Amino acid sequence: MSKEEHKNRAPPAPSAESMGGALAEPTVQDEVSTSSVASREEAKERVGEQEAAAKDADIPEEAKIFAVRTTANREDQVVGFIASNAERKKLDVYAVIRPHGMRGYVFVEAASRQDVEQAVFGIPYTKGVLPDLVDYKEIEHMLDQVKKEVNIQKNDIAEIISGPFKREKCKITRVDQAKEEVVVELLEAAVPIPITVKIDAVKVIRRD
Repeated sequence: MSKEEHKNRAPPAPSAESMGGALAEPTVQDEVSTSSVASREEAKERVGEQEAAAKDADIPEEAKIFAVRTTANREDQVVGFIASNAERKKLDVYAVIRPHGMRGYVFVEAASRQDVEQAVFGIPYTKGVLPDLVDYKEIEHMLDQVKKEVNIQKNDIAEIISGPFKREKCKITRVDQAKEEVVVELLEAAVPIPITVKIDAVKVIRRD
């Protein structure tokens, strides 16, 4: 063999013995250890899946908001009827909303359309459930996020700002903060008749 051939000749591959057994075949013990680790990992995955499934079972179906058409100026009555119906029938109805300033509609937050239809079934002053779902952002601006303290007292002179007696002047004869209602008497009525309205439906214009 020439010197040139000897120089270009590839070195022999290292043997397992020369590498201290680094490339030795895995032993039965190694296989058992690897199998045990894999089994533990699979067990952890199964436990994790079971825990996730249990958590999912505890989470209720995402609520949806439906619009219900009503007779104008009967919204408060419809809200009460729907809430009573839902409680009596044990329906998945979470909230009944009457946005301030909107006439002819109330909104029902529930698990399904069927729950809403059962809640409004047979209720007077309702005209059906609208087919499309309502996005919360569409009505968010109409909802009071913080309950406001209304400074209104007996014998205050006020103006009715919503409802069938809108722009009528009245005198406050009773205040029910718990129900958020006031009893008023119209100043220009020939015969004073007590009328119950919501606190936010009147605006105090004078206090004697």
